[in-house]
Amino acid sequence: MNRTAKTSEGYVLRATILGCGSSGGVPRVGDDWGVCDPENPKNRRTRSSILVEQWKATADGEAPPIEARTIILVDTSPDLREQLLKAEIARIDALLYTHDHADQSHGIDDMRAIAYRMKQRIPTYMDAHSKTYLYKRFDYCFEIPEGRVHPAILELKPLIKSGDQFEIKGEGGTIKVDVLGLSHGPTPSLGFIFCGKLVYTPDVWDIAPDVMDTIKQPDVWIVDSLRYADHPTHANVDKTLSWLARTRAKRGVMTNLHIDLDYETLRAELMPTQDVAYDGMQIELIC
Repeated sequence: MNRTAKTSEGYVLRATILGCGSSGGVPRVGDDWGVCDPENPKNRRTRSSILVEQWKATADGEAPPIEARTIILVDTSPDLREQLLKAEIARIDALLYTHDHADQSHGIDDMRAIAYRMKQRIPTYMDAHSKTYLYKRFDYCFEIPEGRVHPAILELKPLIKSGDQFEIKGEGGTIKVDVLGLSHGPTPSLGFIFCGKLVYTPDVWDIAPDVMDTIKQPDVWIVDSLRYADHPTHANVDKTLSWLARTRAKRGVMTNLHIDLDYETLRAELMPTQDVAYDGMQIELIC
């Protein structure tokens, strides 16, 4: 984890990579590690999801209790229960979805324990495409179907689209969120910029020029980099590196990693400003 600089000014923004694996995780079912070294714990990857937390910076640099933070969850991976237990998260202020695919959404029921504990529905943001498909599969999370007694757990906020800006308010201050519209092959996907400094795009194949112009010299860009070879719906290593160079990102972190990307092998090929994600990785910035 990056240690926060000791300061009494500004806010700390922390990203915790809950999971950095591709849709099958690493190892895949059948104990398939591909080229990944099973002895390296950084190669054991759950499906992609992150936490974004913010709090008022203090002179000693210590993180405050969870009650004093603003907390955003991006995507509900199928591994979410274990991810949130490891991160010791018992509440969130908002849930954001990049898109509706199973590896990004099928842990949605794990929000039930959070909503019950908070005694309120969780504000949830998504685009129109995701709403269409998530409502088909999980309508009971947003409203109470006839004949069902369990309460709804998610509060759908106004639909978002590329170019939108909105704010998430919480005890740790307000987090500004910019929305990026991306191509995930035939599926539209969203990326997010937090506090104007942290970019998260876990599932992306192409980025339109006007959207790319929005990503200018970010402090950190956590970005899809599925494998070395081309893929029809994900960026590969070469494409990701070209994007990082084009935007002059101060730090790039590769995520959504498949079984043919070994942590140490890939890390040894990168420049000092480029890094490989691993489950539990934390990145902190001052906003």
